[in-house]
Amino acid sequence: MRVDFYQLSRDPAEFVLPKIAQGTLGAGERLLVVSDDAVQLGRISEALWTRLPETFLANGMAGGEHDARQPILLSTAPEPANGARYLALADGVWRDMENAERVFLLFPPERIDDARATWRMLGSREGTERKYWRQEGGKWLEGPR
Repeated sequence: MRVDFYQLSRDPAEFVLPKIAQGTLGAGERLLVVSDDAVQLGRISEALWTRLPETFLANGMAGGEHDARQPILLSTAPEPANGARYLALADGVWRDMENAERVFLLFPPERIDDARATWRMLGSREGTERKYWRQEGGKWLEGPR
């Protein structure tokens, strides 16, 4: 499993997730986006539909009758009813998801201590690759390990 840590210093999760989602779909994968904050999930849903001018990213909230058909499913729990193997943790809180191939942990500056603890915890897991990304201006750069 690969885990990408995204330290959100400039943009909120709803600005970053459309590009992550676009890349996920481009790789032929489905995405589960998880947050305990229903308001944040609403903002993410809106951004997925409108943020990228060249496309819209179809998505739905978990709990509907068509969850299994959603390319991007938004949820409060890491249960991929859409069969996703890619997981985006939009609220910066680590959660395990069975069969996850790739996880994006997006965390704001106030959650840096939690992200560091998660980094250390995942370092002891066999078969886990960790990457750290930081914002510099409008670009994402891989940071120090």
